[in-house]
Amino acid sequence: MPYTSDVAAAEALTRSYEKLKNEIGKVVIGQDETVRLLLTAIFCQGHCLLVGVPGLAKTLLIQTIAGALDLDFNRIQFTPDLMPSDILGSETLDQERNFKFIKGPIFANIILADEINRTPPKTQAALLEAMQEYSVTIAGQKYSLGRPFFVLATQNPIEQEGTYPLPEAQLDRFMFNIYLDYPSYASELDIVKSTTSDQRYEVQRVVTGEEIREFQHLVRRVPVVDNVIEYAVKLVHKTRPNTDMASADANQYLEWGAGPRASQALILAAKCNALLVGKYSPDIEDVKAVAMPILRHRVVRNFKAEAEGISVEQLIKRMM
Repeated sequence: MPYTSDVAAAEALTRSYEKLKNEIGKVVIGQDETVRLLLTAIFCQGHCLLVGVPGLAKTLLIQTIAGALDLDFNRIQFTPDLMPSDILGSETLDQERNFKFIKGPIFANIILADEINRTPPKTQAALLEAMQEYSVTIAGQKYSLGRPFFVLATQNPIEQEGTYPLPEAQLDRFMFNIYLDYPSYASELDIVKSTTSDQRYEVQRVVTGEEIREFQHLVRRVPVVDNVIEYAVKLVHKTRPNTDMASADANQYLEWGAGPRASQALILAAKCNALLVGKYSPDIEDVKAVAMPILRHRVVRNFKAEAEGISVEQLIKRMM
C-alpha cells in the first residue's frame, strides 16, 4: 500500500514487525533474537542459513514465519539423491510431443531448504542463480522468479556423516548465518507445556507481499551518515589477513576474510535494525547488532586458530 511519507512507512514497518513477532511467538517460544534476524533479512531481501542441533524448531520457525506472511511457500527436503531438476523443474514432452517446462518448487516466494548440506554440490549449486539473480535457466531459457523471494535454509552442525559442506561462494550469498542455541530453562518449560497439550494456535497472515516490497524499498532509502558506513567497511577490512587494514588477529588466525557483500549486508541490516527499534537512521550500535551473523560464515580460520581453540565469534568480537 502507498504511504504518505517515509516516516509513515517506517512507523508501519515497526507495527508490522511487532505483529509478526506476536504471531510467531504463539508457536515458537524463546527464539526472539532469531526471529528478529530472520525478519530483518526478509525486509532487506536477504537469504538466511539457520544452524542448530536437532529439536530446536528450525523448520517450525521458518514454516511459522511463512504462515504469518501472505506469500507462497515451498519446502524442499534436501537428500543425497536430490537432483537439480527436482528443485528447478524440467522440460517434458506433452501429448502433442512438444517440450513443456514444468516448474519446480523453487517457484515460490519463500523456500525452506531443509538440511541443505545433505545434498551434493551439484544440487546445492542449483540455488546459486536463484539466490543471486532471482531467475533460473533451463535448456537455455531464463525464467524469472516471483518477488519477494527468500531462501531460508537449515543445517545440522553435529551430524556430519553423509553431508556436503556448503562452498564459500554459496555461503557468501546468505545474508545471515544464524546459530540457534538451546532454549533457557524457563523457555523450555513453556515449550513443553505448549507442545504437550491439545491446544493448537493458528497463525494469522499479517503482512502481504506488496507490503514487504514497500518495506524493502524503504530500508534502502534510510539515510546513513558517513562514519557509520566507514565503521562497517573498516570492520570488514579488519578481517582480511595480510592487507593494509588487517587486524593483528586476522593476520595471526584467519586464512581468509569477508568480501564486499559483507559490507553491503552490514549497512542494509543496520538500516533495518534501526527502523525496527523506532529510529530513522542507524548508528554504529546497529552495525554491531547485526555483525556477528553477517561475518561468521564469511571468514575462514587457519590451522593455528583451530589448534588453539579460538572461535570465529571470539575473533569477530575482538575486531568490533
